[in-house]
Amino acid sequence: MAVGSRSKLRPAVRPKIVKKKSNKFVRFHADLFKRMAQSWRKPHGMDGRFRRHFKGTPKHVKIGYGSNKKTRFLMPDGFLKFRVSNVAELELLLMHNKKYAAEIAQNVSTRKRKAIVERAEQLGIKVTNGDAKLRAEESE
Repeated sequence: MAVGSRSKLRPAVRPKIVKKKSNKFVRFHADLFKRMAQSWRKPHGMDGRFRRHFKGTPKHVKIGYGSNKKTRFLMPDGFLKFRVSNVAELELLLMHNKKYAAEIAQNVSTRKRKAIVERAEQLGIKVTNGDAKLRAEESE
C-alpha cells in the first residue's frame, strides 16, 4: 500500500471555506458549574440578562452564523466524508471519487480494512483513515 499515491488524489472543485465564527457557542454560566455541560442551550429564564441580550453578555446562536451551503460539511482538503463499512459500499463512490472521500467505520476489522483500502486504491478513491488499526500490526 503506497501512501504517496493516496495523497495525490484531489477534489474536482475546492472552494474556499469561510467560517463566520471560529469559537464555539457555549451555554451561559457553564463555566461556573461543573454539573452543567458546555453544549449550547437556549436561555429560558424569566429575568435572565443573557436571554434579554444585555450589554456585556456573550453572543447568541443565530441563523446568520451558519456556513455556506456549498462548503458545509467540507473537510479542509475539499472532500466530503462518506462512511464505509465494507467493499460493496465503497463501490457507490466509483463515479463520485472527486467529491467524496471514504471514511472507514470505527467498528470494521483489520482484515476488512485492508480489503477496503486495497479496493479504494484500485478505484482511485481517497480513504481518510486508511492506516488506522494497521499501524501496530505492520511494526511487528
